[in-house]
Amino acid sequence: MLGFVPPLPQQPGRPPSAGHMIVCGDDALARRLAVELRYVYGERVTLLLPPGRDANSPETPLTQRGRAAALFGRMSAAMNRAGNAGGTTGGSGDTNAGVEAVRIMEAPEPSDDVLEEAGVDRAAALALVYDDDERNIRAALTARRLNPRLRLVIRLYNRKLGQHLEELLDQAAAVAMPGIDPALLDASTTVLSDADTAAPALAATALTGSSKIIQAEGLLLRAAERPPPRPGETADPGLCTLALLSSTTNDPAGAEGSDSSGDEAPQLLPDESAVAAATGRGTVVLEAISRADPDRPATRMGGRGAPLAQVFSRRLRWSALGVAAAALALVIASLLTTEDTAIHSTYLTLLDLLGMNDPAEGAPAARQIIQLLSGIAGLLLLPLLLAAVLEAFGTLRTASSLRRPPRGLSGHVVLLGLGKIGTRVLVRLRELDIPVVVVEEDPDARGIPLARSMHVPTVIGDVTQEGVLEAAKIRRARALLALTSIDTTNLEAALYARSVKPDLRVALRLYDDEFATAVYRTLRTAHPGALTRSRSVSHLAAPAFAGAMMGRQILGAVPVERKVMLFAALEVAGHPQLEGHTVEQAFRAGAWRVLAIDATPPADRTPDLAAIPPYNPYGDAVPPPSGLVWDLHPGYVLRATDRVVIAATRRGLAELLRRQRSVVPRQ
Repeated sequence: MLGFVPPLPQQPGRPPSAGHMIVCGDDALARRLAVELRYVYGERVTLLLPPGRDANSPETPLTQRGRAAALFGRMSAAMNRAGNAGGTTGGSGDTNAGVEAVRIMEAPEPSDDVLEEAGVDRAAALALVYDDDERNIRAALTARRLNPRLRLVIRLYNRKLGQHLEELLDQAAAVAMPGIDPALLDASTTVLSDADTAAPALAATALTGSSKIIQAEGLLLRAAERPPPRPGETADPGLCTLALLSSTTNDPAGAEGSDSSGDEAPQLLPDESAVAAATGRGTVVLEAISRADPDRPATRMGGRGAPLAQVFSRRLRWSALGVAAAALALVIASLLTTEDTAIHSTYLTLLDLLGMNDPAEGAPAARQIIQLLSGIAGLLLLPLLLAAVLEAFGTLRTASSLRRPPRGLSGHVVLLGLGKIGTRVLVRLRELDIPVVVVEEDPDARGIPLARSMHVPTVIGDVTQEGVLEAAKIRRARALLALTSIDTTNLEAALYARSVKPDLRVALRLYDDEFATAVYRTLRTAHPGALTRSRSVSHLAAPAFAGAMMGRQILGAVPVERKVMLFAALEVAGHPQLEGHTVEQAFRAGAWRVLAIDATPPADRTPDLAAIPPYNPYGDAVPPPSGLVWDLHPGYVLRATDRVVIAATRRGLAELLRRQRSVVPRQ
């Protein structure tokens, strides 16, 4: 039986034994992470939550403890059903048997006393996943002082600050423990961003046949989603097939399955026989390997400078063209009626236009008529110049203001919400050169300055109000990304958008899997010809945070419908299911697959495979060769000194780590 989590009453406050894991947070990511560690990895977990209701979901009647207990209860029931059905990996039964329940604590701040009560001095790892960066930094400094050997996983939105903090905390650990193993120190502090983890997957939901990018030693692993082949067509298998989707030739929308979807769920890491039998299903394949360039700034929608069309209105430009045409006609008339040169005729006409010439007394009648017409044209020039000055001044004054959606815009993505997640998704979409229109209710939202600097058209307004989505040109959009933090707002926006454009591709940010499944089935029934996707940020980010707490180097997480597949770097030593086996023998269908081997000598290896090597790809220097070997022979025998890149399911990675703990005891 699994450990039981009681409803709301506080659990016994006995101190936990050594080697447990502590999760501190104030939103869904903390609860998801505790579930991941407890029910997937089988770890003993202490969850520290603030008292009261979730600030991000004030409409929910349950407190933080209540929502956590409800989530643990649902997961426990699901695991029991899976265990009774004999669906555990390797047929070993319940991997959580004998592991005590999650210990839930409540405290407003992770202070010294609270962390000591949680057993931080005896813990193996601590995750600080509060939504506030400052609170996470303050708690990390306190935890490092209380336990220098503690493995820290910190959630930070600011990436540059995260790099400096990681170096600072690792340096503090090295000073406190002069003889620490460099390999242990490398895994001592990990800074992650849930927004960076989830943004590529959320952006990919807006695209058909999109690809997900995982970075390893300056190379890009491109996991491409292939739609079901048409009758008579053969799907390209790529380098290898990573997953079989629920979508088929007869049902392109698929079931959008999750871990609890049974036979309707996608099949991760299938073997060759399963791939051969699934001729009509969509797939996710490892498509190509290419070198990664350093991060380039997201492109603007409109260019660097303000073009003439943005400075002056169309009406003013046509007026200026009319005055210029009139002046040209007067110059031609002067040439035809007088024997003057072209330059002198132009000079006299300009003087007449500006009212600077002497009256043409005693001149031929033709000259006098031309002078009168030039004077009339000059009267038209004065208000034209004034209008030009006023429009130019207004353009300069509003150059830093938000751009409105242009009239002819089409084929764009409508993005709802510019919080932490929406801002990262906006950057990702612009990196892909996809036109975007943003809808945000708060004019002071986090991503508004970025949208202004990138010249992204933005509509300020409540998306639930009539006319707001129309202002974002939803009728001509290719997709809608509803990424606000409120599920009901995202759902309402999706329903209204579908009423305006029934075939619109919709992706919603939803927290609860059961709610997301119900929404998907309802929308699919109402609009069978349109694609609907739902994603949970905490569900996408939790596996990466959990892997970091286990001390593994997670390269990335790729969503497959509502499941998650992980890419990680592992040392072969200590893994009996890898060491001494060939690549073909080490493959476990539905659990893990070896994709690459790092052939670099252990002393020269890059500690962080996700980092880009320090070279200038635009300079004259030749980039250093990568030590990763991707074209593996099935008969290659894995040695203890090898480091491999694997694709694994959450349970597959957990099984690898559990077996390692049984061979190498925790220090």
